[in-house]
Amino acid sequence: MSRLGVSIAALTLSLLAMTGQAHAWAEDKDVAKLTSFGGMCANCDLAGRKLMNAKFTGANFAKAVLIGADLRGAMFYGSDFGWADLSRADLRGAEMRGANFTRANFTDARMSGIESSRANFTQATLVRVDLSSAELHAATMVGANLQKARFANAELIAADLSGANARDADFSNADINHANFQGARFDGARFHNADMTGSNLRGGIFNSADFRNADLTMVNLSGADLSSARGLEQEQLDEACGDGGTRLPSGLSVRPCNGLRSSQHFMLLRAVPKPPAPPAPPKAPKGPK
Repeated sequence: MSRLGVSIAALTLSLLAMTGQAHAWAEDKDVAKLTSFGGMCANCDLAGRKLMNAKFTGANFAKAVLIGADLRGAMFYGSDFGWADLSRADLRGAEMRGANFTRANFTDARMSGIESSRANFTQATLVRVDLSSAELHAATMVGANLQKARFANAELIAADLSGANARDADFSNADINHANFQGARFDGARFHNADMTGSNLRGGIFNSADFRNADLTMVNLSGADLSSARGLEQEQLDEACGDGGTRLPSGLSVRPCNGLRSSQHFMLLRAVPKPPAPPAPPKAPKGPK
């Protein structure tokens, strides 16, 4: 039997075992069971299953149904969950390293405290998802639907949210260093006390967004619309940069960006002091009378 056949057979036996134990799991909601998955399980129906601490390594769960599944502490290593339905699933404390969740549905899922390194959530639906205190380092959320998602106290270091819809999302106290928010919508979003150092907000829309005490050091606001943003102070903008397309509340201004070295880094045009004038040449000595 080929290795793939062995993996599929092992996976089938694991699923049959879970089916036989479903009633026992329903009675004991806190039993921690280590289940390993590999091979193929595309389109599997695992809705409502107890899969605490399950380990998915190199597995294919594309379009799988995991609605309301208990995946607390689960480990997703290099697995494919593209188009999967994880709505209302409990993923608190899960680890997602190099996993693919493109176009997956996480609506109303509980994901607080997850650890994600380079996970792919491109065009995924994360409406009303609780991602508070999550570690989303270098996570890709390009074009994702993040409406009313909660990122309070989360780490979004080097995360890519370009083109995302994050209306009414909460980023309070989040660490958003060197993240990419280019062209995304953040109407009504909250960035209260967020550290946004070195992030790229080019072309973003921030209607009525709350920036109270947010750290905008080295933030690129070129083309961004913050005309109705709340809580912005000139002191914050003095550490950022923008361009002629940056829209700010009345009375506020931002320095122009110059010499963009990447999407995250820039230099500020600052007033350069004029060099001191050279000393006047000595007068020629007078000739003898």
